[in-house]
Amino acid sequence: MLRAFLGGAVFGTVTEGGEGLAVLLHGWRRTREDFDEVARELATLGMGAVAIDLPGFGATPPPVAPMGARGYATTLAPLVAELADAHGPVVLVGHSFGGRVAACLAAADASPVKGVVLSGVPLIRSAMPHSAPSIRYRCWREAARLHLVPASQLERVRRRYGSADYRAASGVVRGVLVASVSETYEAELEAIRCGVSLVWGERDTTVPVDVAWAAQRHAPKATVEVLAAVGHLVPTEAPAQLAKAAALLGGAG
Repeated sequence: MLRAFLGGAVFGTVTEGGEGLAVLLHGWRRTREDFDEVARELATLGMGAVAIDLPGFGATPPPVAPMGARGYATTLAPLVAELADAHGPVVLVGHSFGGRVAACLAAADASPVKGVVLSGVPLIRSAMPHSAPSIRYRCWREAARLHLVPASQLERVRRRYGSADYRAASGVVRGVLVASVSETYEAELEAIRCGVSLVWGERDTTVPVDVAWAAQRHAPKATVEVLAAVGHLVPTEAPAQLAKAAALLGGAG
């Protein structure tokens, strides 16, 4: 059932399932529908779920201004508090970009979160694989910095040589991508006081499992579960394992 939250600023799907509640946050260029099977699995384990369309994706309108994951967490904090008031402390399940937001939400002071499951999340920037920009793009960028070419020309070059995510985004959402790409979350991991489960696909080439091990060094109580033959899209490739991790942290199942 699709429901509006925060006066229509955010939309999500509610799945009834029990007293506990998981809040499900999807990845970049994805929607709440990635978690349809996860929500069904949670219901069988006695746990309800709210799968959110993050601002700028699915049914939820984009934010007014570009912001990184920390800004998204600030936006969603009242919703998490509202759900916790009704159901008790929630478990956050975040995939990829949604995991960035989940980590920031869980790290907040007095956060009404009893556990957080993160999957395929670029938590530690230094552990991520890096690909250098092409020489041609770097030349254009330097020319723009020296005011030798107009900004409009640099933007055309960015659309040609930028990542698939950059080319697919526009307006405020592109600004969100630019704001988020350089973020790293060591401080948030160290601030989280609830249980943390890092559930990773063995074959994740977008955010390799090395990132999970690096994140665990900043959250020593976190557990790491590596799923054989699973890639980046854990919510759709391994929904049962993701639901089980959330239910364990939530005291269900």
